[in-house]
Amino acid sequence: MKIIYTKSAPEPVGPYSQAIMHNDTLYCSGQIGINPEKGNLEEGIEAQALQVMKNIKAVLSKAGLDFNNVIKTTCFLDDMKDFAIFNEIYSKYFISSPARSCVQAKLPKGALVEVEVTAVK
Repeated sequence: MKIIYTKSAPEPVGPYSQAIMHNDTLYCSGQIGINPEKGNLEEGIEAQALQVMKNIKAVLSKAGLDFNNVIKTTCFLDDMKDFAIFNEIYSKYFISSPARSCVQAKLPKGALVEVEVTAVK
């Protein structure tokens, strides 16, 4: 088991890792729209969703992977009215169409979206 950490993604906001590599499988913690350079949560669903994708890309890259290695995503939206906007952004990154769940939930720090992924080498 190996802890994956990159400064190109936000610091965890609790006692957990950005990701764990176990054998050939990467288990990524959920990413919210925090800009790691500024330390702030981006404004609005579109900006947050884009930042989430940048954060996921950074973690995947640190593990030597990319979006094509993702086999499962779990997506959380603060409000399902944002589903269409989120889906439009999501589809530009996850073109390999991994398995997915998407639910409405209250998220940390007032985030509007959070995405966690599982990827394999």
